[in-house]
Amino acid sequence: MFELFNPRRGERALLAGAPNRWDWILLPLVLAVLAAAAFGAMQMTRPFTVGQVTPISLDPVNLPYYLLRTMLRMFTALACSLLFSFVFAAIASKYRAAEKVMIPLLDILQSVPILGFQAIAIAPFIALFPGNLLGVECAAIFAIFTSQAWNMAFSLFQSMRTVPPELNEASRVFCQSGWQRFWRLELPFAMPGLLWNMMMSMSGGWFFLVAAEAISVAGQDIKLPGIGAYIAVAIEAENGRAIAWAICAMLAGIVLYDQLFFRPLLAWADKFRFEESQGDTAQGSWLLDWGRRSRWIRALTDRFWLKLSGALGWFSLRHERDTDETRAHPLGKYAARAWDVLVPAVSLLAVYRLVMFVHSDVGWAEAAHVVVLGLITLGRVMLLIGLASVVWVPTAVWIGLRPQYSQRVQAVAQFLAAFPVNLMFPVVVYMLVTLKLNPNIWLSPLMVFGTQWYILFNVVAGASTIPNELRLAADNLGLKGWLKWKRVYLPAVFPAYITGAITASGGSWNASIVAEYVTWGKTTLVADGLGSYIKQMTDAGDFHRIALGIGVMCVFVMLLNRFFWRKLYLRAEDRSL
Repeated sequence: MFELFNPRRGERALLAGAPNRWDWILLPLVLAVLAAAAFGAMQMTRPFTVGQVTPISLDPVNLPYYLLRTMLRMFTALACSLLFSFVFAAIASKYRAAEKVMIPLLDILQSVPILGFQAIAIAPFIALFPGNLLGVECAAIFAIFTSQAWNMAFSLFQSMRTVPPELNEASRVFCQSGWQRFWRLELPFAMPGLLWNMMMSMSGGWFFLVAAEAISVAGQDIKLPGIGAYIAVAIEAENGRAIAWAICAMLAGIVLYDQLFFRPLLAWADKFRFEESQGDTAQGSWLLDWGRRSRWIRALTDRFWLKLSGALGWFSLRHERDTDETRAHPLGKYAARAWDVLVPAVSLLAVYRLVMFVHSDVGWAEAAHVVVLGLITLGRVMLLIGLASVVWVPTAVWIGLRPQYSQRVQAVAQFLAAFPVNLMFPVVVYMLVTLKLNPNIWLSPLMVFGTQWYILFNVVAGASTIPNELRLAADNLGLKGWLKWKRVYLPAVFPAYITGAITASGGSWNASIVAEYVTWGKTTLVADGLGSYIKQMTDAGDFHRIALGIGVMCVFVMLLNRFFWRKLYLRAEDRSL
């Protein structure tokens, strides 16, 4: 039985004596991180009025400061995404009535472009903090949140739905409440996959960073100090040297948070792997080793988990046995039927409103044109996801089964996944203009450049959690080659792959806005598709056609998820280990 936190570590650890040498080594690092975070937070609350120019310098000396501001936004958005994932997955996985609404809603949310969220959120956030930069900062953090949260929620939901039956039965035997089961079983079981998706979420934040920090909606042009705004200004100035400096700053930032944040978390979460023998898949982290040797750090962490567990204990006073019937119908027999009637009724109302909107505001000819553009983008998405799956599934399984290599490629994979497609615009524009290539074909790979990594990261997480006993059994039975892949590896990683493919598909639709409309200086290349349509309407400030494009994109993603990915998802639940 997993247990995420154990508060009974002994009071002697909490009453640690004098600091040892590891405390003195870690103290400057901890103080530096806290001081940098405090300084950056102070800069985020400076006075600001709408229309005020926020100059962005291309001098590389400013890059450390810009990197600090960007990292604060991304980690704030990551914390919000993690909280959202906990709430969403806990409700959707336990109540089938809620799942019928929440999963389609998540399909819609992941398909809404970041520009659509910005157009809706920028004015309310500015009005919430008048005369302060914090309103614009919140809008940027919200935009980054929309590029991080959905795949984390999907990952946690999928993991909670595929907890092994013997562990669920043990939880019922011990009469654990729903909260205890989540905190001590479901969350620890999902932790390895969730951490890999958190890394992917950070990379997704980098991918859409230019749109988040260089806000341009309906004539408003606001650039927040950060790497994304730096890249936007460099693209406008056609400054290749500044682009190179931005790439170096990104790489430095990724290495920093990989070594100081994700690598220790992965090594710590290795104890939650579902197997009886340790095998050879243990992760390592120099920072975690130092923290475990430090007397003060261990005392502080023990006291923190003690207080946290005591606070969370208030939610675990009631013990009950949850049967399949109560989970299937938490609202009661008649309430569940009423819910089943209410959901289609609301859906029909939404369809009616959409029809009236099209009829009165944009016209049926325009709607038909947008649907055709959506079909073009749909073809690109499915083709590119298929090609990415052929390449990255076997690669990810190979990496996940070999931790000595996964630790080496972890930071490299994060950097490639975080690489904003905007930084490729100079090369893409030069090649397409010089060689006179067709933008409809050669701009397409940009759509999957930042989203293919969802497949890689999820499958690596799935492969790393394959029980060592299963691998040894396959070796003892003499399974080799394709037969071993067919009977062991592919079924084992299939749930993780479906989660990655769903989020990669939704992310590709979102990325089409960046990939189908490429600008470098005064040169613009446009490919036919729904993404370029939304981008052009956003620049023009035509909110009716922006809403039409986003609505059509949501419909396409919902139909694709409902009739294709959902079917595979149900098969993944049956094939889970």
